[in-house]
Amino acid sequence: MAKDGEIFFHKSYGYHTYDSLLPVRNSNLYDLASITKITATTLALMKLEEDGLFDLDKTMGYYFPFLAKSNKSDLTMRKILAHQSRLKNWIPYYAESQRRNGKYKRKTISTDSSSQYPYHIPGSDLFLHKDFKTDKIYKMIRKSDLYDEEGYVYSGLAFYLFPDLIERLSGVSFEKFLVENFYKPIQATSLGFDPLRKYTLDQIIPSEVDTFFRMHTLHGVVHDEGAAVMLGISGNAGLFSNSYDLAKIYQMLLNGGTYNGKRYLNQETITEFTRCQYCDQDNRRGLGFDKPLIEYDSIKTTVAKLASPNSYGHSGYTGTLVWADPDHQLLFIFLANRVYPSRTNRKIYTLNIRPRIHDLVYGLMEEENE
Repeated sequence: MAKDGEIFFHKSYGYHTYDSLLPVRNSNLYDLASITKITATTLALMKLEEDGLFDLDKTMGYYFPFLAKSNKSDLTMRKILAHQSRLKNWIPYYAESQRRNGKYKRKTISTDSSSQYPYHIPGSDLFLHKDFKTDKIYKMIRKSDLYDEEGYVYSGLAFYLFPDLIERLSGVSFEKFLVENFYKPIQATSLGFDPLRKYTLDQIIPSEVDTFFRMHTLHGVVHDEGAAVMLGISGNAGLFSNSYDLAKIYQMLLNGGTYNGKRYLNQETITEFTRCQYCDQDNRRGLGFDKPLIEYDSIKTTVAKLASPNSYGHSGYTGTLVWADPDHQLLFIFLANRVYPSRTNRKIYTLNIRPRIHDLVYGLMEEENE
């Protein structure tokens, strides 16, 4: 937790697993899950939009030629990023590749590597066909139905496509664009994809014991199945970080785009992406960023009741949350591996852990102001 750019609370609890052998340290890395959407994809699009290379009001058909004659051709980037576009919420890419008997279809996934199946799926003994991404994932997205009516439905589909767009617009890989423009200059050294390139397993918190797809303990590899078949580097999920390095990105946003004397983004860009885009249509979302509920609900919320309407952030399926409040200059980051050993563990939701802690901080600030 940080206030006015100063960390006032930074503590870790518990152990990596229930054997209580390895205590959690502040430096440990967590799978950020959907926080990737705003800390990678949206961040890159903000920079490209600012540089005049990306237009929020251009369409899917304009940016993705393979969608030009599909039902998605006229969907705008603005509506997609605000989850207002009628896109389906999810496609189980790995399951769509299986036959009823459990065997994988041709040109999808294999248990053996070969010239046709050269890509190892992180955290598994499985290998991906060389054309799976374009022949299968892109076609599944192209063929997917749209909801009948426009309105708020959280969808990750386009976030599987955005890395390719970012690469085409910038001329460098998705990962390199992020590292060179944000992560390296801001010195967020632990923030990135595929952490096992730099870190050992005892520095990374394990995710889930996968019993239905990869059949291994997911440790140091992306938890999200869709990101796994994108080989761990995805616009939807895949980032790992410790809390300190993640905080640098959001403190930069709270600072109006600057950090340690260097400008990364303009305040106008941050304001546009973090404002509620379709509040009049009962959609709380910014562009990529989540926002407080339009009508507060103590059961549905993931953040404090007193979080300002200008605040923004995102939660992650693995139990993570980042939330920045410019009105109070307050930053809250909560990292957890709630899916260990199984995603059926929902106590973080039923006990309202994250909003209760967040509420406590706002309560303390209110007491100080009295």
